[in-house]
Amino acid sequence: MAKPWAYARSTNIWPIVMPEFHKVPEFYKTLEAAGVDTVQPLADALSALKYNEAGLVPAIAQDEQTGEVLMLAWMNRTAIDETLRQGRVTYYSRSRSELWRKGDTSGHIQRLKKMRIDCDGDALLLSVVQEGPACHTHRESCFYLEVDTANTQIIVCSAPVDTDGNS
Repeated sequence: MAKPWAYARSTNIWPIVMPEFHKVPEFYKTLEAAGVDTVQPLADALSALKYNEAGLVPAIAQDEQTGEVLMLAWMNRTAIDETLRQGRVTYYSRSRSELWRKGDTSGHIQRLKKMRIDCDGDALLLSVVQEGPACHTHRESCFYLEVDTANTQIIVCSAPVDTDGNS
C-alpha cells in the first residue's frame, strides 16, 4: 500500500497537503544560499526555531566520539538556553511538564560539545559526551529495538549496562 503522502510529495500539491512541513522560517531560508562561514546571531536562530504548539522542538543526542544516536527528547527555549549556559544538557519532560537536566537523578549526565540546527529550523542535533547509559532502561542508547522488516518483528539488540559493577 502506498503511503498517503507519497503522491503529495511527488507533485506540486505537497505544500497544500502538508503545509506545516513545508514552511521554512525566513531566517533559515536566507541561510540556504549563504556561503560557508556566514555568521548570524544565535538569538535570531533560536527565536526562528519551529517550536511545536507546546513550545517544544525535538533534540537528538548523538555520541561525540562514535556518532551513535543515543536518544530523542524535547527542548523548549529555556532548556536550550540552560544547556548552552551550563554545558550540561537540559531537556523538557513532557510527562512531568518541567525542565529535566539529564543525569540529575541517575548520574548519567550529558555534556554538550556541539549543537546543530537542521535546515528547516525544526530539530536540534546535540553532540554530547555521555557519562553512563543514555536510556532510562540502562542501555547505552534508547534505540535498542531493531525492526526486522523481513520477518515483521522487533528484536532487542542490546542489554542494559551494569552500572553497579556487578558481572
